[in-house]
Amino acid sequence: MSEERALLTQTVRDLVGKHAGPEAVRAAMDSERGYDEKLWQLLCEQVGVAALVVPEELGGAGGELGDAAAVLAELGRNLVPTPLLGTILAEIALLSANDPDGETLERLSAGEATGTVAFDTGYVLNGDVADTVIAVEDGQLVRWTDFTSHVLTTMDPTRRLARLEPGQSTALGADPGLADVAALLLAAEAVGAATRALEMTVEYSKERVQFGRPIGSFQALKHRMADLYVKVQAAGAVVDEAINTYSMQPSPSAAALAFVVASEAFTDVAGEAIQIHGGIAITAEHDIQLYFKRAHGTAQLLGPVREQLRRLEDDVLSASFPGTADLP
Repeated sequence: MSEERALLTQTVRDLVGKHAGPEAVRAAMDSERGYDEKLWQLLCEQVGVAALVVPEELGGAGGELGDAAAVLAELGRNLVPTPLLGTILAEIALLSANDPDGETLERLSAGEATGTVAFDTGYVLNGDVADTVIAVEDGQLVRWTDFTSHVLTTMDPTRRLARLEPGQSTALGADPGLADVAALLLAAEAVGAATRALEMTVEYSKERVQFGRPIGSFQALKHRMADLYVKVQAAGAVVDEAINTYSMQPSPSAAALAFVVASEAFTDVAGEAIQIHGGIAITAEHDIQLYFKRAHGTAQLLGPVREQLRRLEDDVLSASFPGTADLP
């Protein structure tokens, strides 16, 4: 990690630590817009999180996808609800047009507006509060100039989703592969969340006493948590490799691999965390159940995991046996 990116990561972590503790996260997810608007403005004004992937000549910071991934990983650690992911995807969509909408990009970069991309109109990130909505339709990008939204009640309360019904629209051009970008950014977020969930579990295992000893001292639990640590570190390495290889546009196979490995690691950590925490873990008052819900919600956000696995399979087949990837 570069010195600049490390500083970016630490700055976001400090802001989150100060303004997005467990109580603040719960208040944000239950709020009218589904996120803390004051924290969002701080992130945009003091850190420039919404400007990271936008070129400087269009009002942005001129950063790389890895910068956005680093921020999302930090927000994922505390499950901080923000419209950042959808806004970044909308910015990349607008930038792919032959004539980018500079005015909209400037507003998105400044945090004055939020955006989102609809891969499936039934489940759209922050779809009910986004100012700019772009849909992927048959390999093309379409900007909806008006739409109707319906907030959804989902398993994961920390990630706001809505069902959208489009009205008028304007064509933008070919899809540059937004689903791949989304998969890689979600993978980075998942690694951040999995890392924190494992930290919480290790901390709890040192506090909970059974048979006169902390349960973390039992060899069986040590082995389980060590295996989880290796899995999370491996997932982080896969995500980092994909990010370092592709500055702005990951390959379909790299994105799919990162997403599958990271979401699997997060799901496994969350499941074990529930088991190790015991009965308290499934109560609404305990935070670990929010990680469990985020893990399962993330795994399904871009469609069934088997679709990502099929993309990997097709890539391997096409590389090893040209012409076979199109076979049924």
